[in-house]
Amino acid sequence: MIIRLLGFARPARWRLGLAVLFGVLALGSGVGLMATSAWLISRAAQHPPVLMLMVAIVAVRAFGLGRGVFRYVERLIGHDATFRILADLRARVYERLERLAPGGLPAFRRGDLLNRLVADVDAVQDLFLRVLLPCTVAAVVGGASVGLAWALLPSAGAVLLCALLLAGVVAPWLSAAMARRAEHRTTDLRADLTTHVVDTLQGAPELIAYGAAPGHLATARQLDRDFTRASARSAATAGLGAAISALAGGLAVWGSLAVGVPAVRSGTLDGVLLAVVVLLPLAAFEVVAGLPLAAQYLERVRRSASRIFAVLDTPEPTHDPATATPLPAAPYTLRVENLRARWTPNGPYVLDGISLDLAPGRRCAIVGPSGSGKTTLTAVLLRFLEPTTGRTTLNDVDMRSLRGDDVRRIIGLCAQDAHLFDSTIGENVRLARPTATDTEIRDALRRARLLDWIDALPQGLDTRVGEHGAQVSGGQRQRIALARALLADFPILLLDEPAEHLDIATADALTADLLTATEGRTTLLVTHRLTGLDAVDEIVVLDGGRVTDRGTHADLVSRPGLYRSLWQREHAAATAATAAAGPTPI
Repeated sequence: MIIRLLGFARPARWRLGLAVLFGVLALGSGVGLMATSAWLISRAAQHPPVLMLMVAIVAVRAFGLGRGVFRYVERLIGHDATFRILADLRARVYERLERLAPGGLPAFRRGDLLNRLVADVDAVQDLFLRVLLPCTVAAVVGGASVGLAWALLPSAGAVLLCALLLAGVVAPWLSAAMARRAEHRTTDLRADLTTHVVDTLQGAPELIAYGAAPGHLATARQLDRDFTRASARSAATAGLGAAISALAGGLAVWGSLAVGVPAVRSGTLDGVLLAVVVLLPLAAFEVVAGLPLAAQYLERVRRSASRIFAVLDTPEPTHDPATATPLPAAPYTLRVENLRARWTPNGPYVLDGISLDLAPGRRCAIVGPSGSGKTTLTAVLLRFLEPTTGRTTLNDVDMRSLRGDDVRRIIGLCAQDAHLFDSTIGENVRLARPTATDTEIRDALRRARLLDWIDALPQGLDTRVGEHGAQVSGGQRQRIALARALLADFPILLLDEPAEHLDIATADALTADLLTATEGRTTLLVTHRLTGLDAVDEIVVLDGGRVTDRGTHADLVSRPGLYRSLWQREHAAATAATAAAGPTPI
């Protein structure tokens, strides 16, 4: 995982190299400042001529200024390089999600995907800022410090080397070993908490209506407590690593003093240099102080990386051909021949042997109970899902030989959950064709039977719809989505459950308006509402992924079968709803 992440850093390798260089200069200045200051204080105590101290005085000033300047430049370049890497990684994850949507995303919950795209990608920055840079700088500066101490007194260099290995190798290893489970637990709990909070917020109205909100809030509080405990365990491990580093630093000072004093007495070491030998470890240990924490960050990054690559490695539900066939010329005939499809390689067939023929201008309705394969059919036609056997063609050209984006320029979708952005009505419709004029937008809204309502609004097309269209009704939201599809002017239009989640009267009115607005356009209407389907050319009844019946509305109602049962049930429900509403006031 870590090696794969390092591959994303290749474009920023020169910036990372500069960050390491300035990091070495910054910490090297700190070590130089401590060593030079120790020598200066010791030598000044002997009251030599001041000119003999000028070089040391200038060096102390240079190291003091350089430490701050180099640190600032190192942080600036290091963060710039890291943010470039994160931007590239996040773009790749988003592009992958776009390729997977919607057929490849059922394995991921919406909140979990948000956590992978945001929190897990953000965690990758720790690999470069808190692991690679500190470790590389520590190795260079630590080695130079040991070399300096060894040059002054070999036994002091050996003491410093052992202490640095204890603080820079043993302590991080121990910290990582103790934190491995805690960091994995923390990452998973963060994902679970984010997923649960997102699901709770999105389903808040339904949870409150059915009295399930307290239970969901209790679960969120429990997840938060578990996450807090896991974070506390991670902090305790970090504290232990810091304690070992501090202990090693103290031992290095005392060890240097223990070998330095006898060396001065024996004449092996100049007495002025004793302060340098003893105080040098204090500065040298600054370079390894953060390594135990870096080991914990490495475990956190490894876990986040596994979650990111789980998305990047998910197989695409469809594949564009290496050499795509050009789109055939209009008008377009859409044909489905003995189609079989399923969402997972080993799963059951959701569609099993379906055939369909949509000539130019022909309108067909696909009906059937939930789970009969209606939405799966639209996914196959839009190249969101690859058929297992059979084929779909445009003017006798197999759609698997066409690019998915080319197919979706011909076949458009108006889905039951069409997204409205937190913007104006006009901008939400203009999304289908950014160059469209207000006149064209108003014409699309007129055909969607929404223009009179918009003209009555104080701000007209500039009326904001709110987040996810919260400021408009369900029927108005679907009509705005229809206007967007009409503005795009797709030769073939798929309407997937446009009346879903609407009351009976609104659903019937919307269905009638949809069929009126699409008159003369090749249309495939996927719906569970049967009212108004006498206006389509053919109705195909699905059950269990198979075609159980087909014909016009009059034909299907006149003979026993699933369609007539669904029609009678819907008619009875509509009659009961009308009776419950009472007489219409005059």
